[in-house]
Amino acid sequence: MIPPEFGFLSNLQRLELYNNQFNSSIPSELGRCTSLTFLHFGNNSLTGLLPPSLSNLNQLVTLAMHDNFLSGEISSNLIANWTNLNTLFLYGNNLSGSIPPEVGNLNFLTRLDFSKNKLTGSIPSTVGNLTRLRVFHLFKNNLTDIIPPEIGNMTSLEKFDFSTNQLHGALPDTISRLENLNYIAVFTNKLSGELPADLGANILLINIGFQDNSFSGVLPPKLCGGLSLQRFTAYGNNFTGPLPDCLRNCTELQRVRLEGNHFSGDISKAFGVHPSLDYIDLDENEFSGELSPEWGECKNLTYLHIAQNRISGEIPVELGSLALLHDLSLSSNELKGRIPTELGNLSPMMYKLNLSGNHLTGKMPPAIGNLSGLQILDLSRNGLSGSITAEIGKCVGLLQLSLSSNNLSGIIPFELGNLVQLQSLLDLSNNSISGAIPQGLNKLTKLQKLNVSHNKLSGGISSTFSSMLSLQSADFSYNDLSGPVPTFRQADMEVIVENSGLCGDAQGLASCNSNPPGGKKSNKIRIAVITSIVAVVLLVIIVIGILVISRKTRQPDEEMKLILEHGGTESMIWEKDGMFTFSDIVKATDDFSEKYCIGRGGFGSVYKAELSTGHTVAVKRLNMSGSSSSDIPELNLRSFQNEIRTLTE
Repeated sequence: MIPPEFGFLSNLQRLELYNNQFNSSIPSELGRCTSLTFLHFGNNSLTGLLPPSLSNLNQLVTLAMHDNFLSGEISSNLIANWTNLNTLFLYGNNLSGSIPPEVGNLNFLTRLDFSKNKLTGSIPSTVGNLTRLRVFHLFKNNLTDIIPPEIGNMTSLEKFDFSTNQLHGALPDTISRLENLNYIAVFTNKLSGELPADLGANILLINIGFQDNSFSGVLPPKLCGGLSLQRFTAYGNNFTGPLPDCLRNCTELQRVRLEGNHFSGDISKAFGVHPSLDYIDLDENEFSGELSPEWGECKNLTYLHIAQNRISGEIPVELGSLALLHDLSLSSNELKGRIPTELGNLSPMMYKLNLSGNHLTGKMPPAIGNLSGLQILDLSRNGLSGSITAEIGKCVGLLQLSLSSNNLSGIIPFELGNLVQLQSLLDLSNNSISGAIPQGLNKLTKLQKLNVSHNKLSGGISSTFSSMLSLQSADFSYNDLSGPVPTFRQADMEVIVENSGLCGDAQGLASCNSNPPGGKKSNKIRIAVITSIVAVVLLVIIVIGILVISRKTRQPDEEMKLILEHGGTESMIWEKDGMFTFSDIVKATDDFSEKYCIGRGGFGSVYKAELSTGHTVAVKRLNMSGSSSSDIPELNLRSFQNEIRTLTE
């Protein structure tokens, strides 16, 4: 608690109680200390209102009440008498209401900071009277309306920060008059329109913050004309056109963030050699051209992002000399050629490498395994070929690995099982990877998402995958996998689609109950089906053969049947000197060919047959053409039989 007895010190000129743990209100008795010139209560836990009695302190030069829990409004009456103030710090409290217009009467102010409160309303135009003000901070409030054009009258202003409010409208042209201005921060508002065309022409700007607004148009050509620019952030707007030419010569650049705009032009002409540059993000723009080898001379770079542009050509090998680089993303461009082996020379502290969505070809360089600190590696959506380098197993800190949608072949190296820190993703899908899924992948107990779909994998899915408790999604579809499917604890598992050899309890799979692991039942079914098909084919061939033979012997067979039905072969077919078979006759007459016919009668034709025994006989054949045995009149049949007996007795 601040003792109210301080009020008895009428000659007190300086009271400093900052950086303590006072948690009371400010005693009103301090209003009696009319000789005070310096009052500093910052960095405590003071609560309550600013006492109205403080308006009596008309000799104050410095008033600092920042970083407390003070509330209420800033009263017009309170500050009306503080005409000698040089510094007014009320930031980091819970003050509300609007900024009193009377603040414009504090003509000697050089530093004014009301930031990080709950102030509302507009910025009063009277601030234009503060011609000695050098620092003006109003960030992190709820201020609305426009930035008053009177700000152009604050000729001593060096730094103003109105960021993180609800300001709208355009940046006033009058700002270009502020020749001492070096710091502009208006980010995270609702500002729009184009920037003043001559902004920067007469100013040595060091820090520019335009991000998270709706600015449009091209950047002023002399924005960095003083070549002193160090920090330039304008992401999340609608800027278009090329970057100012002067930016290339700003050798003091440290941080550049222009992502999420529509900037265009040749990337190789926009930037040069920037020895102090440590962070640059140009993602989601329309830059074209090729990457310059000069990027390799920006030795302090730790973060380089130029993703989602139209960059072409090859990746400069000079990037491999950026020993401090931690994050490199060139994804979603039109880069071609190989991945430089030199990237393996990057810092072991490199934690992210994203080259996805390009036209890169060739093999994965084994040197990637030198990046032992990698946490995110994304080479997906390229044209990489060959096998997955086993050296990747040395990147033991990987949390995410994506090699999907390439032309990779060969097997999954068992060294991937060493990546025990893999957590968010392991994606090898849409390649031509073959062989079995390595057993060692079950060591990836932290893995949440696994995708090996659309490959040529064979063999089974290890039952140990079901014990990976962190696994939320697994996709084994479109492979040649077989055997039982493990029972996964999670529902989002795509294992069945286009893997006809799998079995298990899941819907659409054959049961594995009668089979040991390995899918033998599936093999038996395949063998049975193949055997059945072969048997059917053989049967068809046999039937066709029988039909062909039957057609040739049909008439002799019918005659034989007729003879058997009417007395048998012994009484019908013989010769005085010996017996012979009907087949002997068929053979001797070449199946009763016309060339052996020697006569024709009423009931049939007579054939000459020279038997294999040396005998020559005459054979009369009953005419059955066009008839079945049942169609032959009984009288004709008896007449034919009597004729045969007469000839053979």
